[in-house]
Amino acid sequence: MKNYPVTEPHLDATDREHLLDAFDSGWISSQGPYLARFEHDFAQFCRTEHALATANGTVALHLALLALGVGRGDEVIVPTFTYVATANAVRYCNATPVLVDCEVDTWNIDPAAVERAITPRTVGILPVHLYGMPCDMRALRSLAMKHKLWIVEDAAEAHGATIDGQRVGSFGEISSFSLYGNKIVTTGEGGVVTTNDAELARKMALYRGQGMDPTRRYWFDTVGYNYRMTNLAAALGVSQMAKIERLIAAHRQVAAWYREFLHGCDEFSWQAEHPGVESVHWLASLRWRDAENRPELRDLLMSRLTADGIDTRPFFYPMHAMPVHRSSERFPVADLVASSGLNLPSSPRLTRADVEHVASRLVFHARAVSAAETRATSRLRALPKIGVKAS
Repeated sequence: MKNYPVTEPHLDATDREHLLDAFDSGWISSQGPYLARFEHDFAQFCRTEHALATANGTVALHLALLALGVGRGDEVIVPTFTYVATANAVRYCNATPVLVDCEVDTWNIDPAAVERAITPRTVGILPVHLYGMPCDMRALRSLAMKHKLWIVEDAAEAHGATIDGQRVGSFGEISSFSLYGNKIVTTGEGGVVTTNDAELARKMALYRGQGMDPTRRYWFDTVGYNYRMTNLAAALGVSQMAKIERLIAAHRQVAAWYREFLHGCDEFSWQAEHPGVESVHWLASLRWRDAENRPELRDLLMSRLTADGIDTRPFFYPMHAMPVHRSSERFPVADLVASSGLNLPSSPRLTRADVEHVASRLVFHARAVSAAETRATSRLRALPKIGVKAS
């Protein structure tokens, strides 16, 4: 039986050649020619002045917040529907992540909710381009300017996504990317921060390298971190960036095939792509309406697909449901989206026939689960009501 992973790295002979070249050069740690080349290529791709390579996407977020001076007593607005690293990075700075709900159609941070959450302690907004879909950066930039706030884009999943032709990673004061093995381009582990501000770039470079004075070796007048990328990882990054446009096109094609084969299946809904916005469709993600606020049905569907060799993933748990970020506030849209969401096999190696097979099995199992649930509910309703007679 053929297996269909949710995603996989696209590695080829060119990636191997770059890695071996870095290996043979002896530059295997956090110095070497591939690092500068990778940072240049990434900045060119995002159309920003600066890009700094990091050990992973989470520390990229932390560097961004450090450079902006985030600290104790500050509040940073974060979507509750995101991966935990977004909120964790704010905690690393001893600041408070203020959670807000998402939009029901895009699943991204809701600008109206952001505005309601702004207080005198708010210093910035940390939107996430979820599953490759850009947020409403026009509205968020307007809010930031009105209230004198900064924006850090969490673009971990959205390499190459655009708004009116402008790539994400260039809208905020700083933006962060992940290069984990399941991302559109990968260095195994790794991350990048991008900015057009030379002073912010200088600060992030300082913090990234243990805080060592760039003009005086082994002299430290600030506490820094070892958040550097290796030359080996950067070599893989250079190779991956050379084919990023092809990889993005492959992800978009897979998403288009799913929409074609699931057209007319009203029980599923897709992430909305508004005019002027172009997602990279990092993952083919949809919501199953029958599972809204009933994640056990979604999980049963996933187990049936697993038995068919089809790997899937549930949507992220909202931050407000996590013990470490729990909130007593209600976030009804995020709860609805998270409980009913499913990530489908999205590898750029998938063929049209592969996607057609996955889509057909998805529909078959979803309808079987729904039918079984309907029958079980009907049987329960048919049972005689047991009561106590009045004496």
